[in-house]
Amino acid sequence: MHKSVFPGVSLIVSTYNWPEALNLCLLSISKQQVLPDEVIIADDGSAEETKNLIAQYQQSFPIPLIHVWQEDNGFQLSKIRNKAMAKASREYIVQIDGDLILEKSFIREHLEFRLHRTFVSGTRVNMSAELSEKLINKSSIAVNVFSKGITNFLNGLKIPPLTSFLAKKYKAGNLSYVRGCNMAFWKADLLKVNGYNEEIVGWGREDSELAIRLMNAGISKRIIKFAAVTFHIYHSETPRVRLSVNDEILNDTLKSRIKKCKLGISQYLQD
Repeated sequence: MHKSVFPGVSLIVSTYNWPEALNLCLLSISKQQVLPDEVIIADDGSAEETKNLIAQYQQSFPIPLIHVWQEDNGFQLSKIRNKAMAKASREYIVQIDGDLILEKSFIREHLEFRLHRTFVSGTRVNMSAELSEKLINKSSIAVNVFSKGITNFLNGLKIPPLTSFLAKKYKAGNLSYVRGCNMAFWKADLLKVNGYNEEIVGWGREDSELAIRLMNAGISKRIIKFAAVTFHIYHSETPRVRLSVNDEILNDTLKSRIKKCKLGISQYLQD
């Protein structure tokens, strides 16, 4: 399918102080069958090495590569995503984490799956520490679902008939289920609910809380399975010291049917 039939798409890539993983992520983006119109790095306070990596890629990257950075003041993913999304110049936003290797049809399949008044959450294939280290050391994105070190094989399969069939059925009973590392939205819908809730800091629940507000506002959730495949580079878990506080915010959004957060993307939008 020719790119001209697709809406404009901005790809948001979240990162923090892991340039080795971001290197593989950017390499996989550059090899996409359908390129996004722009890539915006949402950088939550990385040091100089990440800045230098991005500057090096900017010299030859096939599309605009924009670096949005904020000072390192703890885990503030909601804030940096809002800042990056405010910079997005296209109508459709695909969001990933910078520790993913994208299968070459990732962007194309997200765009083919798009539907107005919906947002999308995808899945990821987990890689072992050994496989991840091997790819990083070789600066290689040569991985597939049959590679040694894949731990959840099914998430890497391509089964097109099931993609549409499962879109509204997969985990339909779990309202807060999403994977923030692989999501897509219409920018207009994000603005309607004021983007991410910056009252949520520290690890956890920022994506689920946004998803609930979108659904409260009449934007339906769809899950993209057996398409838009990503491979997750192994790392240890982030501390979850504020999870109980974030759970309270999520539960209040559910209970009170909140549609629009107070502290969100509107802070960064120009009049």
